[in-house]
Order: sequence, then C-alpha cells, then structure tokens
Amino acid sequence: MDQQHPHRHGARAARSHGTVETEHGATATDDTRAAPRHARPASLADRIPSTVWAPLLAALAFGCFTIFRTHTAGEKGGSALLYGVAGAVVTGILGLIVVHFQSSMLSETRAVAYGALFGLAMGWVYSLGGEMIAKSVGFGLLMGAVMFVASLYLFRGRRASEPHGRHRPHKGERSRHLPVATH
Repeated sequence: MDQQHPHRHGARAARSHGTVETEHGATATDDTRAAPRHARPASLADRIPSTVWAPLLAALAFGCFTIFRTHTAGEKGGSALLYGVAGAVVTGILGLIVVHFQSSMLSETRAVAYGALFGLAMGWVYSLGGEMIAKSVGFGLLMGAVMFVASLYLFRGRRASEPHGRHRPHKGERSRHLPVATH
C-alpha cells in the first residue's frame, strides 16, 4: 500500500523508469555515482603506490637472495644477514631513485639505468660467493647487458604511452619539424 502513495515517505515517485526525484530530502540511487571511498577498508596496495612498493619488494627479494648466496658460500648467521640487509637497503634506495626519475628519462637512458643497477647488484652478489673479481665483473656486465636489452625492448614497445611520447621518428615517417624541400 505504501508503494501506491509515495508522498508519505518524503519523496515523489517519478513517472518514468521508476526513479525517485530528489526533492524533500530523498536521495537518488542511480548507478552513475561512485561508491564512497570509505565503503571498504583500503588495502596496503591502495595506500602505497606501485612506484614505492615495487622497488621495495624487489630489494627485499634481492636481500633474501644475498643471504642465500652468502650462506651457501660458507658465511653463517649474522654476517650473512648483515650482507643481506646491506644489499636490500642499498638496492632499495637506488631502485626508488631510478623509479622516481624514470618518467623524465628517454627510453634508452632508462634502460641503461635499470641495466646498470641490475648488473652492479648481480656482480656484487656473485663476488660474495668467493669468485675472482674479474669473473664477477664479467658476470655483472653480462647481467647488466641482458637487463638493458630486456628493458629497452619493453620500453620501446610502450613508447607511445610514455609521458613524453615518441622521441625519434621511425623509418618511413617524416618529422614534422624538418622543412620539406619542394622542387
């Protein structure tokens, strides 16, 4: 019976599509409005941006790998843990710096930064296993080169979505900034 008389509840039923007009204190219930942010508790991933948690997670994984590598090389207990914590802190700080400035870098420069960070870190961990310095440097250079190529491939594939767009025209494209000679 209350549906027949909507005036009793402080809102007047609209004549089309069963919507409720918002006069007299009634609230609209259309689906176009977003749910309030406080409707669900925010998870940690919602509060911390990926530009922070991704480098920190990678640093944590690197620290665990460093502990594993030094422990298998004969270091026990506290010294292995100290190497792991030092490796995690240094790579975490450097990773945060690279990620912070990556949006202002060209694709090639960004790939060099990621390759250098990864190559230095892997060469250092390789040297902790008791390898000779020359062999560790070679391994670090190899790992840095692999990371450079992988990063460059990834960044060039997404070049159009970079904040500063394409840097160089591809073959067959004419630059808008060069004058065209007409004869």
